[in-house]
Amino acid sequence: MDCVAAMTVSFFPTWRSKRRGLTSKKAAPFFGYGLYKKHSLQVEASAGSGGGVGVAVKQGFADEEDYIKAGGSELLFVQMQQNKAMEEQSKLSDKLPPISVGDNILDLVVIGCGPAGLALAAESAKLGLKVGLIGPDLPFTNNYGVWEDEFKDLGFEGCIEHVWQDTIVYLDDDSDPILIGRAYGRVCRTKLHEELLRMCVESGVSYLNSRVKSIVEASNGHSLVACDRDIIVPCRLATVASGAASGKLLQYEVGGPKVSVQTAYGVEVEVENNPYDPNLMVFMDYRDYTKQKVSSLEAEYPTFLYAMPMSPTRLFFEETCLASKEAMPFDLLKKKLLSRLKTMGIRIIKTYEEEWSWIPVGGSLPNTEQKNLAFGAAACMVHPATGYSVVRSLSEAPKYASVIATILKPDHYKAIPGRQINNENISMQGKCWFGLFRIATCIIHSIRIKNIDNECFRHFHTLRDNYTVMKYFFQKV
Repeated sequence: MDCVAAMTVSFFPTWRSKRRGLTSKKAAPFFGYGLYKKHSLQVEASAGSGGGVGVAVKQGFADEEDYIKAGGSELLFVQMQQNKAMEEQSKLSDKLPPISVGDNILDLVVIGCGPAGLALAAESAKLGLKVGLIGPDLPFTNNYGVWEDEFKDLGFEGCIEHVWQDTIVYLDDDSDPILIGRAYGRVCRTKLHEELLRMCVESGVSYLNSRVKSIVEASNGHSLVACDRDIIVPCRLATVASGAASGKLLQYEVGGPKVSVQTAYGVEVEVENNPYDPNLMVFMDYRDYTKQKVSSLEAEYPTFLYAMPMSPTRLFFEETCLASKEAMPFDLLKKKLLSRLKTMGIRIIKTYEEEWSWIPVGGSLPNTEQKNLAFGAAACMVHPATGYSVVRSLSEAPKYASVIATILKPDHYKAIPGRQINNENISMQGKCWFGLFRIATCIIHSIRIKNIDNECFRHFHTLRDNYTVMKYFFQKV
């Protein structure tokens, strides 16, 4: 791996906020993988500094919490992960027709080109809506792990590149490992991207490669999506699926739970002396790898090892801090992972890829009084105890699209004499229906998992000790 020079950036709030201020942190040296593109923060000389010290001005974020959701003090790493080169994934602009800007009014604009956005756009267009997709043309760069049965139920089993017939959990050295008895799969990022893109192509979704600046209401009730290069896209309804940091386009409830963050540093490597069974996916390994009590900064954050053995010698390792009010920095996660592997006698002989995963969990729900809808991570559809969201978004997309189509299609109003058609009614009905879907899905998950109860969540929200939470979690199985 090539070593890249260290970068030191101090962050200071530049807006008025009632939330607690950020603490300054430094970005430690990292090993670069792929192409690193210049980050979007602007560095300016602070006023009156004399020495011209660089200060990164947080631009493009609604407030402090939105900035934290985007990556906070680890934003440079998050952007480096997002900007990885994935040449095998098609460009959206090469496959989808461009959005026709002018008098043409789209039924629905979906903002965001991740799995949630592509799935919702495809499912909505499949139901006869004129759908436009807007967002930067970026590939899927994160590694996704899923329960095999869930992906099969969605019809995406062809996007799984490796399956382990069972998963294992190690809680500590004194307890026997726990076999969950459920097959686990690693998703092929390229296959998932290409499958969702194929669905968009076949259903007739159009596309604009641009960032969205704002969504405003026109005098006729339509939504005007303002993009870069002064492009305005009119539509009857806009849905934001651009990830957790969507505060510029959405309003969130005031007084909700404070967002926490799951951080993970991963490497896919070739190794010697692998102690793990290649037939088992290591869901969590919480065992103490140091064998001694040493005071250190990384020891203050409870973490576990997540390991995918693709062969006896090729594995994907990821050191994960499940959730923390103060996100565990990537440099500490990396240090802890490398120390763990060294202590276990695992020697890395080749590195294929590094991964920096940043997942906001918890936080406030979107305000139901606003006219724009939210989907995916922007709608807080990330599981608050695990960080999983891809399966949830893919499974909800058809139902959510069905509600939108039922409301937007003219036949829906022919059966209701004297019904006034306007965007307020559209968005409010969509929120009511989606609220019912959220409740129904929570009920299904509680029945299926049945080990996440109020006591577990009480621990989750009041303690930083991930180990206590997960030990309780798995003892309830």
